[in-house]
Amino acid sequence: MSTAETDGGDTATETKETITIGETVDGAAVELPIVELLTGRAFVTGKSGSGKSNSASVVAEELLEAGYPVLIVDTDGEYYGLKEQYEILHAGADEQADIQVGPEHAGRLAQLALEDGVPIILDVSGYLEEDVANNLIRETARELFTREKELKTPFLLVVEEIHEYVPEGGGLDDVGQMLIKISKRGRKHGLGIAGISQRPADVKKDFITQANWLLWHRLTWDNDTKVVRRVVDGDTADAVGDLADGEGFLQADWREADVERVQMRRKRTFDAGATPGLESVERPELKGLDEGLLGELEEISDRADQRRDEVARLEERLDEKDERIAELEAELENQQNIADAAQQMANALQQGGDTEAVPEDFDAQIEAKNEEIRDLESRLEDVVDERDQLRDRVDELEREVDRLQVAEDRIERAEQIETRLEEARDVLGVEVETTVPSPAAGDHEADSADVDRLRERIDDLEAENERLRAQTDAEIDERLESYEDFLNVDAVQASLEAAKEECSASPRYVKGVLAGIIAENGPVSYESVAERLGVSTTTDVSKAASELERRKIVTKDRRDGEMMVDLNTDGIESVRKAAAEREKTEQLMEDL
Repeated sequence: MSTAETDGGDTATETKETITIGETVDGAAVELPIVELLTGRAFVTGKSGSGKSNSASVVAEELLEAGYPVLIVDTDGEYYGLKEQYEILHAGADEQADIQVGPEHAGRLAQLALEDGVPIILDVSGYLEEDVANNLIRETARELFTREKELKTPFLLVVEEIHEYVPEGGGLDDVGQMLIKISKRGRKHGLGIAGISQRPADVKKDFITQANWLLWHRLTWDNDTKVVRRVVDGDTADAVGDLADGEGFLQADWREADVERVQMRRKRTFDAGATPGLESVERPELKGLDEGLLGELEEISDRADQRRDEVARLEERLDEKDERIAELEAELENQQNIADAAQQMANALQQGGDTEAVPEDFDAQIEAKNEEIRDLESRLEDVVDERDQLRDRVDELEREVDRLQVAEDRIERAEQIETRLEEARDVLGVEVETTVPSPAAGDHEADSADVDRLRERIDDLEAENERLRAQTDAEIDERLESYEDFLNVDAVQASLEAAKEECSASPRYVKGVLAGIIAENGPVSYESVAERLGVSTTTDVSKAASELERRKIVTKDRRDGEMMVDLNTDGIESVRKAAAEREKTEQLMEDL
């Protein structure tokens, strides 16, 4: 919402529907619809210095000016300049941030953004350990997605250097899978995503082609201009290398022109990402945030730090106890060896008749030594008991830490099942109620009743998942029957059965590959086959395709960066002919 002045000087609240980000070559204002920006999928690209990050900042400035918060994943620490004019929470790892955060803050950050309307810069440039930064991004994105399913508040997630998380030609880690999930399914819940990259050739093509608005700044590398040629057209690809700073080619589903050459305005706020020069640059005064909000976030950090510190202290004491136990055990063993040796010597002297060589108080000495041994054993038991008590306390603390993740882990598992169910529904065209309950805002300690209800819901979802899987398999069998004349020759069937038996993946993947080709009436991508089978990876699809290729049933090739598979009609015909020749030869041999 924004507040506008009326002619009479009074303020009136109006809903702003568009923002202006620049102008066309004809001088016309370039306006973008706010709701489409917040809930859509965007891709902004250009080589370093071409203006891509300026464009992202301009969009952010206009949305903030209109009263709409955003969350920016800042990989280079260049967006804090927005705080020159806007109250934004700068969360990160270094002292420049308003608050130092970790994955344990993800739930509260998402709640602040979605429910309290607090804009956030999630600055991951200062984390020395990449895993910590990635976990923070993944958990924050997951919290946004989970909460938006219930809130459905139009909201934009901006991710810099998107190629690092959704790379082309490489496997997706947990962060990439979460961002792709938002790209594919976030819109229906009101959650949009904008990816920024200087290397479009390195970004997963599915992410680019699913965007409903794209901005191409200057690109000169051949691999990048090839992407422009493939996604836009040849004329744009030829011209994209000649664009001036801030110029770009805009594609948007809601614009009349397919492609427009536009000039983005310069950002109003401090350019923290500008290349350093010889002249001195004075950092502007930045707007602060409510101390109570920062204090609340610091309490979360303090609690997590206190748990970690206490565990570290207890583990240090455990090490000390283990060392003391080892010392006592060594001393006990030594005393027992001395007592045993003395007893053996006394026995030997007595058996040899030399009783005078045995001291008169020998028995008393042995008893004293045994008493010393018993005392050592008692002390050893005490230390072992202390150590065990410390271990119990460490276990209790670790369970307390883990307990905070239990509800989230169960919900994540339910989300994975729900994703597979939605993929299956898309394939089969069926509707199934699969809403997974979200945790209360800020509440990460589900009581046992909530956990039981969630467990029952997960069981229901798993059962429904199995039903849909069976339905998918039945549909695959039905499609295969339609090609019975083509595939159901004895020789071909023998090859198929052998492929099913020898494939390291499940036989359903072999059938799924064939069914996918039949459904498309031609080449089909590995990802399409995986979607039809209701799975999230293509590993087993690849194994099945390779086994079928080895038996000349299908062919494989890469097209536009995707692995495709198609029926090998020549190969199947050769299998038929070879089988016919064998039958003919066998018949001749039989006749002879």
